[in-house]
Amino acid sequence: MEQVETPGGTGESAERENELMKVRRSKLQRMLDSGAEPFKPLYKSPQEIALSGRLHEQFEGLEPGSGSGKTVSVAGRLMARREHGKAAFADLSDSGGKIQLILRQDLLGEEAYREFLDLDIGDWVGASGEVVRSKRGELSVAAGSFELLSKSLRPLPEKWHGLKDRETRYRQRYLDLLMNPRAREVLEARTAVVRELRRFLDDRGFMEVETPMLQPIPGGATARPFVTHHNALGMDLYLRIAPELYLKRLLVGGYDRVYEINRNFRNEGISARHSPEFTMLEAYVAFVDYRYLMDFLEEMIVTVVERVHGGGELEFAGEPISMTRPWRRLTMLEALSEYAGIDVDLEADPSRLKSIAEDNGVELPPAAGSGWIVAELYEKLVEPRLMQPTFVVDYPEEISPLARGKPGSPGLTERFEILVAGQEIANAFSELTDPVEQRRRFEQQAAKAAAGDEEAHRVDEDFIAALEYGMPPAGGIGVGVDRLAMLVTGCQNIRDVIIFPHLRPREGRSTP
Repeated sequence: MEQVETPGGTGESAERENELMKVRRSKLQRMLDSGAEPFKPLYKSPQEIALSGRLHEQFEGLEPGSGSGKTVSVAGRLMARREHGKAAFADLSDSGGKIQLILRQDLLGEEAYREFLDLDIGDWVGASGEVVRSKRGELSVAAGSFELLSKSLRPLPEKWHGLKDRETRYRQRYLDLLMNPRAREVLEARTAVVRELRRFLDDRGFMEVETPMLQPIPGGATARPFVTHHNALGMDLYLRIAPELYLKRLLVGGYDRVYEINRNFRNEGISARHSPEFTMLEAYVAFVDYRYLMDFLEEMIVTVVERVHGGGELEFAGEPISMTRPWRRLTMLEALSEYAGIDVDLEADPSRLKSIAEDNGVELPPAAGSGWIVAELYEKLVEPRLMQPTFVVDYPEEISPLARGKPGSPGLTERFEILVAGQEIANAFSELTDPVEQRRRFEQQAAKAAAGDEEAHRVDEDFIAALEYGMPPAGGIGVGVDRLAMLVTGCQNIRDVIIFPHLRPREGRSTP
């Protein structure tokens, strides 16, 4: 078999690939010279093409060595071929799995049989024939005819060794999906996560909406945005960092349950848990607070995990994780005390907090106040240790400019995050609906921006105007779809669950 390593391998493998490509292009030219069509526009209608998975289900009871008497048409990529005298066996892969083709010279004719043997691994092929089960028990199609549907000009990577390089898998995800069953499982699980999130919300009366990706003011989170320019409008616009402020406008407009499964963009660092482009679910409910949202999110996440994973017992980085309800709840200050041995509050002397941060190797921006310092200590020293599902509640106002303050607890808000496997899965809070207080919070953020904080929230006058018309009491949630997919699949790198992740360009390379 001619399969070779993927581009980016050794010089020897690259040279061999070039030689094989020359052979394939020569075959292509011979076909064109003969008037054949190597890239057909159509095989049969979708209704006439049987998927392999459906055939395996339909003919599960077919005995070895027997025929079904039913003729079908199949289409897929040629992944393997074995010759035995005047017969050949081939594996055809489609979106439902694979089906074996049996090709016999006496059935096809000598010329057609030779044409089949001249096909290359990776070619797309259509074939029609009787569904049979081979003497060895393999469900097959005994092809009475076949067609080359699309010629493959590059050899596929060697099945077991050609895609060891993680970066190559990310850059050429199409090959990863083609050669790596695990990559397909992850993609399908991610798709199922999105489907089940949508089902959960739709069943509870939420309305799905779409809000702008290009925004005149980046809002809804504290993050550094990507900026672009709209020529016709003559203005700078920003790729959204969150849809929050637009979804809240819909509550002002009279809707009480809305959600969006959205792409967000943040011009920040890349890590195993962070991507500049990522997927979030955001939902808003009128007439509830963050206590209601704890129960709501707990039920939603458990439901999604059980439906996609098949149960609530998971494993992540070798650590068993149980999604069994109820989950533990503790405040951020309690978490700092329990997991890091740091007993502080927001009234602590800022110089003492900065000293604690320095002693623990936690870097702080110059403008960080007490709330920010406490949150940074928690994030660096506690979050990685929270493996079992945990609600961490009551976040500092300084890092929560859109959350309602907690009565009787100055400097704290009615906000929580859900931590599982050492990372944030969801964020939620009782919404701040007071336009006067919201303006004050925005102005505090503006002061941070003036001091050099590129992630500070901007003042959004139109949003404040919307609040001045009146917004009902409400709670809002944000769920990291990528991280939830990581949890369900056990993937420890966010790039494994993003189909086409962003990567730095390879220097001096014309190929991916």
